[in-house]
Amino acid sequence: MVQAEIKSLLKEDISILIKVPNSAKHYLCDCGEASLLTVKEVQSVSAIFISHTHIDHFSNFDGIFRHQIGSGEKIVICGPKNIHRQIEARLKSYTWNLIDENAIEYEIREIVSKEEINVYKIRPPHWNLELIETQHFLFEDEYVNVDFAILDHKTDSIAYLFREKDSVTFNENGLEFKKGKWISELKKAFENNDSEKEIEIEGTVYKASDLFHFLTRNKGYKLGVIMDHAVCEDNYEKIKTVFREADMVYIETFYKDEDQEFAKINYHSFASASGKIMKECEVKEAIPIHFSRRYVESDQLEIETAFYKAFQGN
Repeated sequence: MVQAEIKSLLKEDISILIKVPNSAKHYLCDCGEASLLTVKEVQSVSAIFISHTHIDHFSNFDGIFRHQIGSGEKIVICGPKNIHRQIEARLKSYTWNLIDENAIEYEIREIVSKEEINVYKIRPPHWNLELIETQHFLFEDEYVNVDFAILDHKTDSIAYLFREKDSVTFNENGLEFKKGKWISELKKAFENNDSEKEIEIEGTVYKASDLFHFLTRNKGYKLGVIMDHAVCEDNYEKIKTVFREADMVYIETFYKDEDQEFAKINYHSFASASGKIMKECEVKEAIPIHFSRRYVESDQLEIETAFYKAFQGN
């Protein structure tokens, strides 16, 4: 299953690395200061997901692309409205006279609405944006597809849900045939819902549906990252729609309960509010993240205590 690692220490700006087991592929959520993020990890990132471009979520973007330039890879960047212009401005602020046009390519996916994703391409040395297409989905590769919610933080703040692809396992119990390539053919038919597919085993042809009992579908793991958001019913309805019954969710919990007036003023969440919405979403595991830099370790402990009390319904 996909795994997340917080790469920022207390009082550092937030950045979360998501890894695919048995793969060199990583995804990065937000580009805040992250002293635990290694160069090797950055160079393995194939997609970056930006919640919003406040400085504490975007300040380390330059450091990220510093270690990606020269890879020759295409890297996807997803983010809120105007993300393409902000990335263009960052890239054009440097001198690139010694960089080849094949050094890297960024594909920027601007989230305009749930149904409208504008896709841009930008490459060195001139970094001129090119609108490629408008699509209705955000991101999908061989490992995950990514859903999202557009939350209010007095600006659009994108919350992301990584849905691992379902897997199919073969059950050998009671198997009366020799294993062979027919198993992969059967799995493909199962995944394509092709019950009429003919499968040949040891000279005999079977209908795929007659063999489906050898297979089990395993639901993919669902991992969520919810960054800055105001405590309001509209945000919570969107969160419930996307993140209900997720396996694990990391959620912004910027303030202690006693500082919830600051949360209201600054369109952030606070400890018990974040815990309560996770309980209402019936997520299996929830982790509070992204605390105000005013806090020390004892404050973090207080936040976590209030969060888990609300999450567990105590």
